[in-house]
Amino acid sequence: MDLVIGPLDLSAHVDEALAVQAVAFGLGPDEVAVRRQIVLRHMTQPGARALGASVGGALVGFVYGMPNDRAHWWSTVVEPYLRARHCDDWLDDSFVITELHVHPRHQNRGIGRSLITRITDSAAEPRSILSAIDTDSPARGLYHSLGYVDLARQVLFPSAPKPYAVMGAPLPLRRR
Repeated sequence: MDLVIGPLDLSAHVDEALAVQAVAFGLGPDEVAVRRQIVLRHMTQPGARALGASVGGALVGFVYGMPNDRAHWWSTVVEPYLRARHCDDWLDDSFVITELHVHPRHQNRGIGRSLITRITDSAAEPRSILSAIDTDSPARGLYHSLGYVDLARQVLFPSAPKPYAVMGAPLPLRRR
């Protein structure tokens, strides 16, 4: 496998990235259209950056994130859940992993691990936060293996059919 992981101009490759996310996350065309605008807006935020994983020149995975800002929509949704658990301070001085997706044909090969550790290795913030569907999944297993802990569970996002868990980890992430 000729895997290449490196910086990704996500604005220029948004359609390729969302094609990976659509397969990995089971998104329909309407959801992809909405997410396209969100990704393009996120990439204009200070400190936003992305990495891509390619095999044979084809994008098979990506991650992007940015320094967290309490004024961002995601933070305003998760803040009450974190405050109820006395851990809303995690919203300050954290690098948020906004999206991490690997095409199902390329999962279980360490690509997701490489993407998330590489993007957080360059973070100036001392910790990282993210949200993941609140089920016992390979993704949550990966996050736990990297040192992420559950900060809040059963977090409900508007229009999301399933509850999420908000997770946080000190940086650098734990290596196996």
